[in-house]
Amino acid sequence: MVQSKGINFNGQNIYIGIDVHLKSWSVTIITESGYKRTHSQKPSAKELFEHLKKHYPNGKYQAVYESGFSGYSTYYALKEYGIKCMIIHAADVPTSQYENVMKTDAIDSEKLAKSLKGGLLRGIYVRDKEELDDRSLIRLRKTLQKQLGGYKSRVKHLLYNNGISYPDCFENSRSHWSNRFIYWLENEVRLLSSTRLSLDLLIDQVKLFRKNLLKATRMVRDLSKKPQYSRQYENLISIPGIGLVTAMCLLTEIGDVSRFHNQREFASFLGLIPSCHSSGENIYNMEKTFRGNKHLGPLVIESAWVSIRHDRAMSMAYGAYCKRMKGQEAIIRIARKMSNRILSVLKSGKKYQYDKVR
Repeated sequence: MVQSKGINFNGQNIYIGIDVHLKSWSVTIITESGYKRTHSQKPSAKELFEHLKKHYPNGKYQAVYESGFSGYSTYYALKEYGIKCMIIHAADVPTSQYENVMKTDAIDSEKLAKSLKGGLLRGIYVRDKEELDDRSLIRLRKTLQKQLGGYKSRVKHLLYNNGISYPDCFENSRSHWSNRFIYWLENEVRLLSSTRLSLDLLIDQVKLFRKNLLKATRMVRDLSKKPQYSRQYENLISIPGIGLVTAMCLLTEIGDVSRFHNQREFASFLGLIPSCHSSGENIYNMEKTFRGNKHLGPLVIESAWVSIRHDRAMSMAYGAYCKRMKGQEAIIRIARKMSNRILSVLKSGKKYQYDKVR
């Protein structure tokens, strides 16, 4: 007991691997000498800190966990107790064949702790708390847009199932979902059944999601006027193809642009770098890598399609690419060029100058 009371890890690094789950944490703790212990506990930063303070007093606590459902909440909870923390992408954790075959929470947390102690991990970028809700707003708007599109498709599918044809005034799909079109759906459409409960419910959902999408868009517009975004927002929309939503999505997803040291790093973050397989003298560039931001990549590609209609340099480059590859492949090259322009604008703080297509 006397020896236990005299334990002091003053100045020593204590490495902590946490396998985070909703109802429990599996925690492996390794000291500098290699002493290792694994335990399971409630998902509580306070409980972990009390355990560390009791068994590893005065140590320099360093923790790591894989990014997942808990987001940044675990990171900030640990930070409040003075525990230095790193969030790691699951695919970046060195894994042996045994660890692949024998997968348990204890093995996963031990793997994290060992990799942290060995200096083998590179954490993901952790953004400021105040930026999190801004990013969530942009992502929620995208979700609302997709859900609205889904309900519109269900309405049309129901019309087709009931053999309903559009009047001549609605032959052009661009006129669909106008107030006049909604009025026609609500007052003139008759289904095969004597009732139309399903159609009325779907129309209500369309109107609800349109209302919420409009509200979200207004919030995004207000967000673009905030001091921390307004200047860079104006610079970004000077690039042909980039509008309100794409610009704000870029700003809220990227955060600190200085973390990108070159154009390739930035393009990789956007998911615009091809995967590569090389063996000996043979080098094969294949499809885009699965890594990269899932929200930004598609937006930049959409913007690239617009840019080739307005930016002369982009239009010429696209034409040259199309001579030796398919249009879908060529537009990825244009998107890569656009990513270079985006990075340049964000780092220079200046608007983009281009030669317009007339």
